[in-house]
Parts: sequence; structure tokens; C-alpha cells
Amino acid sequence: MLLFDIVFNGNDSMYEEAVKACDEAIAKFGEDKAVGFPETAYSLPCYYAETGEKISNLKELKEALAYIKTLMTRERRLDSGFKSGVATALSAEVIEVLKYIDGAQPYELPYEGHFNDAKIRELGVPLVTNDIPGVAVIIGKAPSSQAAVDLVKSYQSQGIFVAMVGECIKQIKEMDYKTGFGVRVVPMGEDISSVVHIVSLALRAALIFGNVKPGDKEGLQKYTFERINAFVNAFQPLDEKTVACGAGAIYYGFPVVTNDMEYTPSVPKSLIKFEDVTQFNPISLEARGIKIKITNIDIPVAFATAFEGEIIRRGDMQVEFDGSRVDCFELVQTREASEVEDHKIEVIGPDIDSFEVGSKHSIGYVVEVAGKNMQSDFEPVFERKFHSYINCIEGVMHTGQRDMIRVRISKDAFAAGFRAKDIGEVLYAKIKNDFDAVVDKCQVKIYTDAEECTKLRHELAIPSFDKRDDRLSTLTDESVDVYYSCILCQAFSPSHVCVVTPERLGLCGAVSWLDAKATNELDPAGPCQVITKEKPIDENLGAYEDVNEAVRKFSQGALEQVTLYSIMQDPMTSCGCFECICGIEPFSNGVIIANREYAGMTPLGMTFPELASMTGGGVQTPGFMGHGKHFISSKKFMKAEGGIERIVWMPKELKETVAERLNETAKELYGIDNFTDMIGDETIAEDPETLVAFLTEKGHPALGLEPMM
Repeated sequence: MLLFDIVFNGNDSMYEEAVKACDEAIAKFGEDKAVGFPETAYSLPCYYAETGEKISNLKELKEALAYIKTLMTRERRLDSGFKSGVATALSAEVIEVLKYIDGAQPYELPYEGHFNDAKIRELGVPLVTNDIPGVAVIIGKAPSSQAAVDLVKSYQSQGIFVAMVGECIKQIKEMDYKTGFGVRVVPMGEDISSVVHIVSLALRAALIFGNVKPGDKEGLQKYTFERINAFVNAFQPLDEKTVACGAGAIYYGFPVVTNDMEYTPSVPKSLIKFEDVTQFNPISLEARGIKIKITNIDIPVAFATAFEGEIIRRGDMQVEFDGSRVDCFELVQTREASEVEDHKIEVIGPDIDSFEVGSKHSIGYVVEVAGKNMQSDFEPVFERKFHSYINCIEGVMHTGQRDMIRVRISKDAFAAGFRAKDIGEVLYAKIKNDFDAVVDKCQVKIYTDAEECTKLRHELAIPSFDKRDDRLSTLTDESVDVYYSCILCQAFSPSHVCVVTPERLGLCGAVSWLDAKATNELDPAGPCQVITKEKPIDENLGAYEDVNEAVRKFSQGALEQVTLYSIMQDPMTSCGCFECICGIEPFSNGVIIANREYAGMTPLGMTFPELASMTGGGVQTPGFMGHGKHFISSKKFMKAEGGIERIVWMPKELKETVAERLNETAKELYGIDNFTDMIGDETIAEDPETLVAFLTEKGHPALGLEPMM
């Protein structure tokens, strides 16, 4: 049978299933019944991305099926085969969305099903920074359960996000292999239609990060081909539906590798046949052009970014080092070369195998570095990396920073031979690898002796932190000669440029001015470039000719000008990786702020995903901006429109997080005590009328400011 016939038959089969499911739903619920995936601003994301039309009820879903039918031409041409692949994906989306009708929850762990928008955005930063270098979609039944685990683990150890569909999920479950979004091995569903949720991930990434307009088919295809490093591994025997789905994958630029040697013909660089499944990994990476940077670390467990979100539950914990209960700290110190013995790792105190299972203990680690280009400003930059480094260890969990850290080591990691010295091995290897431009020698001292930890925390660590904080607190936008660009996110959002200043960190919350400075000095040709500020236009707006010249250059002409301190006039663009979104609330003459973690409604009548859908993609949206959490308490926050006095609402959890610093800023600038008590949250109001009543009662200053619009 010709490949065209297989694709067309598979498309027909998926479409007929979608029509049947839709007709049955209409018969049961009626045409006006609402339909949609939960927690997304994109309705049926794939259909919306392809057509620009949102689906809200079963009547519209039935009409969408009529459009899908027009793609199924069955003409023996390449473009017709690809259209059938797209039609198959859209039909699968219809099948999947109907599983969620009437509030149903069709997928239970370990199955994921639909990714909400928050998870798509959560993947944004690691995809941008190449911490997730690719996405592997594994379909069908492997030759054995061990083969399934081996393939998954090979990708996981390289940091690749793994999505699974079909029998392979049961196979790795039989082997007790850990899965979940946190470890980036995600079972999608048993039915082949569930593969559409990965297509949805790719297409929403284009809408969220790439500023691709819904309905721009060429733009979607170009974006997914160039910027989403996904590929498919499909085990034999292939059926017609799977092949039709594969045609859709190839249309979007995702090559398919299979060990089914007879059912379908090969298509160079797109449909690749190889009988030995142990070679799927290198063949797939080569086909998609993915290059993996290998760091060999001599520890008894795996090390990869795929483990960065792993959660170690109390019952699975061998031992815990908890800075909230006992003295713990992590510290980088710059030394003279003569004071550092490269790769010397010491454990001062008892090792992990001396501790009782489930017990809490002190730990402190001092990483001493030397190098002719090393600067003390780099020390906190290195320390902030420790969180990621330690979390990338299989079976180890790290939270916090400085002297408020918690490290949990799992029973499985302990049984594999993981000990305190291995933490030192990881820190040494990553510091030397990531910062080789400035670090010539590195040694690590790990303290597990409780008395020594207490002494060093108070006599060495805390004074070092205080000294840095004193310096940071004096850094203002006016006190420095240059700002920095950050274009890390252009891997996903091609026109976005962050301008990072001492008082305005990157909108992802992860790049401070010192981070950008260090990045520039460590990699002069990298994502953070110097921006001078010698030609001010309006310092109240934060407008500079040099900044405008820089954003024009770094956005390849997509941006003409930006202001640093205004939300209304040429605000800075957003890529989609923002921690928070600020939006104008006209009834109260102020702004509301929603953070990524908040799942509820805001007084603007929009959820965070809905706000994000109109704010990201590297475009300027007057009245809305993405930003980091720490920017909320900055003296430069919306300075042009009156500053923090405009803040009228934010989620309770976020308000509590920023309260101390925000209250300090309000007291210093405006003489207001306990300003956050005047700010509404979801426990007070989710609509503008109730919010205004609360603000009036509290005498909120925004009510007396000049109108923003």
C-alpha cells in the first residue's frame, strides 16, 4: 500500500471517530453545551492556532469538523498528505476535548493529557536556555519493558523532555520507573489521539513566545520547524492512525524514527526506519539537529536537568539538611590561587551513612575559587546556580538559597552509593565547566559537623551575605554607567529584548543586573550585551536614545523604542517567561498584578493565562507588562504613572511574598505604613465594584491620582 493511502485511511479513521464522538455529545448535552480544555486561554489550541477561530460550544465544534473535512482532499500530492496529517491532529483534538466535557477529568496520574498554559510557560525558560534541548515523543510498545526504560532514560539523562503514548507507558510502569512533569517523563495517554497534546504544546509555544498570529499557517510551520526541537519514536507495529499522526508531526518539522521495517516506505530526513531501537536516540538527535553538551561527573546516580523538578517525599527520604531548623548554608569565596587546590573535596564531619534514616542535620558547603579574571561580584551568581546544580542530581532535592537551604537525599540515591562528597563533585564539575572563563581552580569543603556549621554560618556566611546586600542596596539605575540587554528568550520569542537595570531585573525573575554583568564578562558575545545610557530622552519615562538603538539592533528592527518605567508608553516587551503580569484596572485608576502560580480570576475578568495570551510574544501592549516578582517593590516600578501607589490588587500569596520590601518602599517614598494592607486580593474582591469599595474604605492613594487613560 502506498504511504498516501495509509495516511488518508488513518485520517479518515480519526475523523470518523471525532464525528461520532461529537454527535453523541450533542445528542446527550445539546448544541449549546460549553466545550474546551481547562486552564487555557486558547480554546482548542491546535484548531485556534491553525484557523484563528476559537471553539466555545458543541455547535461550533461540529462546524469545525466541517472545516477539517475540507483538508482531507485525498489527492496523491505531498501537500495533500501533509494536510491530512494536520486534519488528523485536529480530529484528535476534537476527540480529546470531548473527554473533558461537563467538567470531566479523563486523565489521572500518571497520565497527563492536556497541558494547561501554566505548564507550557513553565517549560518556556528551560527550552529557551537549552536546559531542555529537545522533546521526544515515544509511541507504542517497545520490544521489551527494559528497552522502553533504556530509551526513556537515555533521553532523560540528556535533559530531553519525554512524552509517551500507548503501551510503552505500561512497560515503564512495570519497571517502577518514576514519571511525572517534575522529572520530565510524562505519560500522555493510552489512545493515539492523546498525542495531540504535544502538538498543542508546540503550537501554543508559537503563539505564546513567538508572536505567531492565530491562523498564520506558514508562520506556525516555520516556528515549530525552527524552534521546537521535537521528534517522534514510533515502535512497530504501526497502524494507519499512527502513520497519519506521523504525517502531521512531519508537517510541523518533527522527524519520525520507527523500527517498523515493512509497513511504510522511508522518507529521507522525515520518516526514518531503523530496526535496532537502541540506536533511536542518536538517530533522532541527528535528524533533529540536537547537540548535547556532556558534562561527565563522577557520581553514582544520574545527573541531568530532567531531574530538576523531582520531589523527594518524606517517606522516600534517607536524610534531610534543613536550614529552617538547624544551621545550614552555601557560600562561594574568592581566594588567591595559592590558597586553592584544584578538585580537592573535603567532608568535615560525619557522612550520610552515619545518620539515622529520616533524620535532620546541618550542612554547609564552601566553594573556594581562584582565577585571574575572577571577581567577587560573580560569587552570588555562582551561588544561585547551586539550586539548579543540586536539583539535577537524580534522587536529590534542593530548595532555598544562602543560609535558608533544604537538601533532601532519597533512599534510592543513598542505596546507589550517593554520599556527601558527591555534592562536592557536582559543584566542582559544574563551576569549572560553566565558568571556565574566570575559574582556574576550585575546591569544595562540605561541613556536616553541627558545631562547625553553626560557627561558620554566623562568622563567615552571614557576614558575607550582609556585605553583598549592603552593596546591592546602594545600586540604583542612576549609580551605574551601563545597562544590559538579555536576549536569552529569543530562542523562542525572536523579537523580545529585556533591558536589565539595577532596579529592574529580567521579567523571568532570574537575571539581575549583576547576573547580566557577569554573563557579559563571562561570554562577551553572549545574550547579555552592554547598553550605554548617555543619551537620555526622558528620565521619568526611562527613555534613552542608546536604549532604543540597542533594542532596534537586538530585535532585528522589530522594536523601535521602549521605556523602562512606563506601562502606558512604549512598555518593555514580554516573551512569555514572565513571573507576573501587571494590567491596568480602569475602575480603580490603578493596576492589578497576577503571578504565574495564581489560578483564579482577577478583577479584570481574566485569569493569568488569559492575561498572558495578550501580553507575551515579544510585542508591546500598552497597559500591560510582564515582570519579575522583585520588580514590584522597586522604586522604578511604573515610575512614570505614579509608581507602586497604583497597585490595587494582587493574589494573597504574592502579596505576602513581597509585603516586607513593598511596605519599605511605600514608607520611604510616600510615608505610607503597611501599604499592602490597602491592596486587595482574591479573598477580598474578584470584581472591580467590590475592589473599589474596599479601596475607598482603606483610602487607597490610587483613587486620588491622575487618570491613567
